[in-house]
This record gives sequence, C-alpha cells and structure tokens, in this order.
Amino acid sequence: MSVPIPENPLDDLLRTLHLEKIENAAGGEDLFEGPSQWMPHGRVYGGQVLAQSLVAATNTVDTEGIRNVHSLHGYFLRPGDIDLPITFSVDRLRDGRSFSTRRVQAFQNGQAIFSMIASFQDTDPGLNHQDAFPDDVPSPEDLPTAAELLGDSEHPVVQYWAKARPFDMRHVTSPIYFKVDGEQVAHQAVWLKALGTLPDDPQIHRAAMAYASDYSILESIYRRHGIAWSHRGLKSASLDHAMWFHRDGRADEWMLYVQESPSAQGGRGLALGRIFNREGLLLATVAQEGMVRVPEFAD
Repeated sequence: MSVPIPENPLDDLLRTLHLEKIENAAGGEDLFEGPSQWMPHGRVYGGQVLAQSLVAATNTVDTEGIRNVHSLHGYFLRPGDIDLPITFSVDRLRDGRSFSTRRVQAFQNGQAIFSMIASFQDTDPGLNHQDAFPDDVPSPEDLPTAAELLGDSEHPVVQYWAKARPFDMRHVTSPIYFKVDGEQVAHQAVWLKALGTLPDDPQIHRAAMAYASDYSILESIYRRHGIAWSHRGLKSASLDHAMWFHRDGRADEWMLYVQESPSAQGGRGLALGRIFNREGLLLATVAQEGMVRVPEFAD
C-alpha cells in the first residue's frame, strides 16, 4: 500500500483544524465542515474529530473576552471514513455570565460519528494547586524519536507512526509498537510536542493538545498485560474521551503526558492522563475508556 506521507505533517494538521462555515443553515444551529486526514486503517483518527469538534464549538464562543474551554466530554459513535469530509453541527446551549456551553455533533453521510459537550469559562481568579511533576524523568532530547526506533519498514502503519504524525512522541520507557520490554505495569509517560511552530492563538494550542491526547492514552492498558500494538488479533477503539484544561500551554513545546490505567474488564479499559509542560505546570487532565479485545482473553 502506498502511504501518502504529507510533505509537512504540521501544516496538514492546521489545514484539518481550519473549518469552513456553512452559511444559511436551517434549524438555527451553526454548521461547519472540515476535511479528514489519511489513516492506514481507513478510519478517521479519534483525536482529529475531537479537535475539530472543539474548534467548531470555539468558533461560536466569544474567546476574545476571554472565555476559554475548560472541559469537554465526547463519545465516539461510529467509525469515520477518511475519504469523506465531516460536518459539525453546534448547538449554543447556554451563554451565562461566566460560562458558555456548546453541544457538537459530527456527521458523515447524515449519520453522527461523534458527539461532544464542551464548557467555556471567563478567566477568573481562585484557588490554585496541582499534582506534582514526576521525579527522575529523562529529558526528551535523551530519548529516541519514533522514526529512529521504527526504521525503514514499508508497512503503512509503521510509516504513519514514523513520518506522518504532526507530533514528535518519545516514550520515557521503551514504546510498545512491536513488543513490551521490562515490567508489565499499568502506567507510562510520553514526551510530545508539535513538529514545528504553531500560531500564537491559544485556541489552536488547546485544539492541538486535544488532538494529541488520543494518541497513546490507551497504552497503559496494553502495557499492563504485555500487549503491543502489533499483537495479532488486537482490536481497539476509543469509546469516549473527557478532557479538562487547567492552564494555558503551548503544544509546540515539550509536554510530558503521564498515563495510567486503574481498571480493565469486560472488553473495555479505562485510562487516565495528565499533561505537564516542561516547567512542571499541569496543563490538562484526560480520561478515556476504550474497547480492548484480545483473542486469547476472550471467553
């Protein structure tokens, strides 16, 4: 299979996050349309539709005020088709004195593939504390890139991992692309940052952070059971995704994504993540439940 590697993966991400407004929409909702990125398995990447839905919601909120997203909760309803654009319908549920709430539905062929509610808040003073940055974490410069680890394999999935993603991702412990080295534990950490400089717009950085948050969040489940991405018969899909934005941060600077899985059962696994900047500020918290089916663990 020929792999359409974008000439500049970051430019491709920015193109994907640029949504066109559909004018004269009936029903009173705001409608937008966005492209789909190529993926080797033919299904839309969950982080893409998540980030685009956030952009669609943000486009209907007065962020100059400044009213920024502080949380989102979404459900992946159907696999998306990479050969089709996506339509985003935004309902303005509420605009209060401090908070705005938006509901977003993403459609292809008239069917909903993703549904999300996002909440936005004015900048406000208040209490301030956070979890501590982990101790003894190697710097990203001391860790190999995905391209260095994966080599020149012609497999389309490997080519995508190595060359097509708009983020540089470096596992603090060895990655689980082909095997799980070391102790089988339900936690890991990954350094990541955009491959280049993003615009200064903080809304773009939040959307890019949401995009990247779906990449490796389920890996703590697999690592606990010694299962690599290449495991024969592994079937995996994101079911839902929640994200809380705590502090401003730049997605084009190194961020540490600390991940853990408190439980897996019934063909599903729960994973939690915390995203820190390099200075130790907690930028966001993530939670996702995924479908995880492994043939030898099936009844």
